Amino acid sequence: MGEKKEFPACPVETTLTLIGNKWKVLILRDLLPGKKRFGELKKSIGSVSQKVLTAQLRDMEKDGLVNRKVYAEVPPRVEYFLTDLGQSLKPILDSMKSWGEEYKQNLNL
Repeated sequence: MGEKKEFPACPVETTLTLIGNKWKVLILRDLLPGKKRFGELKKSIGSVSQKVLTAQLRDMEKDGLVNRKVYAEVPPRVEYFLTDLGQSLKPILDSMKSWGEEYKQNLNL
């Protein structure tokens, strides 16, 4: 977790500072089950550009949520996986999933 970041006083705002965009939440969702290569992440997330996905992964790595492992192979293989800190966001994503399911059900009344 590189340089010291200034965080808001509000804990909710602090969480949003770390995962408050669509791409980061989807990266978390897709890495919760286990490690993935860049191409696998790009495919599972869908409409994200390579540039944006790379930037989001770098941010999340800098914030201590994601780790990246580079294998000395030709061509090089890179895998991304959640740190323990990243894994600790699972209950938040589980709650988001449950809320979304309930919301969608209520819309179809």
